[in-house]
Amino acid sequence: MTFSSVVEKFSRNLPLTGEDFLFLLTGLTGAEEARLYALARETALAQFGNRIFIRGLIEISNICKNDCYYCGIRKSNSNLTRYRLTREQILSCCEAGYPLGFRTFVLQGGEDGAFTDDWLCSLLKEIKSRFSDCAVTLSLGERSRESYQKLKQAGADRYLLREETADFAHYQKLHPRCMSPRRRQDCLFTLKELGYQTGGGFMVGSPGQGPEHLVRDFLFLQTLQPQMVGIGPFLPHKDTPFGDCPPGTAAQTVRCVAILRLLLPKANLPATTALASLDPNGRQKAVLAGANVVMPNLSPGEVRDHYSLYDHKAHSGAEAAEGLRLLQKQMEEIGYTLCVDRGDSR
Repeated sequence: MTFSSVVEKFSRNLPLTGEDFLFLLTGLTGAEEARLYALARETALAQFGNRIFIRGLIEISNICKNDCYYCGIRKSNSNLTRYRLTREQILSCCEAGYPLGFRTFVLQGGEDGAFTDDWLCSLLKEIKSRFSDCAVTLSLGERSRESYQKLKQAGADRYLLREETADFAHYQKLHPRCMSPRRRQDCLFTLKELGYQTGGGFMVGSPGQGPEHLVRDFLFLQTLQPQMVGIGPFLPHKDTPFGDCPPGTAAQTVRCVAILRLLLPKANLPATTALASLDPNGRQKAVLAGANVVMPNLSPGEVRDHYSLYDHKAHSGAEAAEGLRLLQKQMEEIGYTLCVDRGDSR
């Protein structure tokens, strides 16, 4: 196996094997790794130009019924101040974001039982009524097929549901037994069947993860063919069972971004907040490796500290909606520009 032979598979749109992905993760020379990033950057530029899509992230609740071992908003964390935004607060976030240039709003939260289908459908219809040229992405966890269908009919355009790891045994090390990796993956295929622009994703460097687990992630995404993939490094939270575990690395995360860009040339790939929290230059590194989306925070300032999935989360400066000028400057320094656009999948 050679780097050129694997690249040829990408160029001919042929499926890669597990051995191919393992080679890309562990077998490249320094020169080949540099070429990997260059090819990923060229691929993104061919698809999107030098435009970076912005999404307005609204973290609508940190209440969650789940107890994932890595997550700071897990049900068992009694040290967290809980909140749930009202309908009016969410709409105010959209009102604030629209004149700044946001044409996608991402409603993200824990699996909060208060967000019934009726409540969410009413909210979606109101957002679409006020901002008819905007897309809405939901990231609210596992729901029934019927629920996803209702939300789609009410105006949801996209749904982000990270599988976190595609290896079932590894998944069970990161989650309580009541949570099923099969159900998580079934939800993703259901979302695609219903016509959502569907997003998956995984953590890089999560406890117990080896290259063989990342290989399974790439093979799963190769099968799923999502329109979005959100990946970021594992970052520990002090109030979780994995609070003392080392974080993932920025270097491995950026390499995974580059592989994903070649695997899914038309997909939207965010330069995630987790990567920017780990490495001050992480966002720029991800863009130069093929990422084409950034997601500044539109949430009310008083709740941003409470949506603490991990410790030391960045939510100010270039990570905040009010820091768009700084974000634009960072992008210009590496030859890119922020784009006022819905940024639908190609």
